[in-house]
Amino acid sequence: MDGISLGTEYTWREARARGATRRQIEADGVPVGRGVYVSRAVGLTLESRCRAWTRALPKDAAFSHGTAAALFGAPGWVPPVPHVALTPRRVLPQWDDLVVHGRALAPEDVVVHRGLRLTSGAQTFLDLAAVLPPPDLVAVGDALLRAGHVTAEGLSDRLVRADRVRGVVRARACAPLLSPLARSRPESLLRYWVVTARLPVPQPQIPIHDRGRVVAHADLGYLEWKVAMEYEGRQHADANQFGRDIDRYSLMAADGWLTLRFAAGHLQGPQIVVDRTRRALISRGWRPPPELQAC
Repeated sequence: MDGISLGTEYTWREARARGATRRQIEADGVPVGRGVYVSRAVGLTLESRCRAWTRALPKDAAFSHGTAAALFGAPGWVPPVPHVALTPRRVLPQWDDLVVHGRALAPEDVVVHRGLRLTSGAQTFLDLAAVLPPPDLVAVGDALLRAGHVTAEGLSDRLVRADRVRGVVRARACAPLLSPLARSRPESLLRYWVVTARLPVPQPQIPIHDRGRVVAHADLGYLEWKVAMEYEGRQHADANQFGRDIDRYSLMAADGWLTLRFAAGHLQGPQIVVDRTRRALISRGWRPPPELQAC
């Protein structure tokens, strides 16, 4: 741009101070908010949008809610505009292209991730408990645990401090259900549905043996009854993956496993997943407690 370096993210005021003309700014920058730009050279992503916003936000701002979860790499809903937490003021500043939340955050409730201030994994889980249904909240919590952005102890400590905070009841109910072993959102949903249906708790990533060697892992399973649950996403349509799946399922069958296979269409609700899992367990000798036998 005529020798003027604007960088990857900048504000209108910064660009003009460096000598850029209105036309040059419009040619180089993609506006993400009033007076806030991302250079077309780097592309528009959630991370680049948030980096651009840091040029205009107060120093105490921390990206929060679904924005923080997405920046941490957790699956699920990403809000159309970034969410940010600010220390409560008499009047919170507002921007057309941001959702602003007033949050009295302790130092441990904010972390720096890839150079961006985010609410911590535990704080993000608590914030999302107010807006996500329990199955999706568990999926986000699993992902945060899996990636090391929260620990069971850290989450417990944050929830102890959260009396009367909106969403804390749901967060406390879901926290004991989390597992860092779940490898995907669908696995988290399947596990949540069967556990809350008062079926036995399945073991994630259960090992499958062939003549004493671990040759595979089932997404979820019950070793006592040799019932496995597998979620098959689009990657299983790949020819090489399909061949590996066939071999794995053959080994599982040879070792006495009954494998339930689920796909995207089964994620619309728990009824089919719960019913088939219950029937499979009963076929292998599990007996429901007396209070569940009429269900």
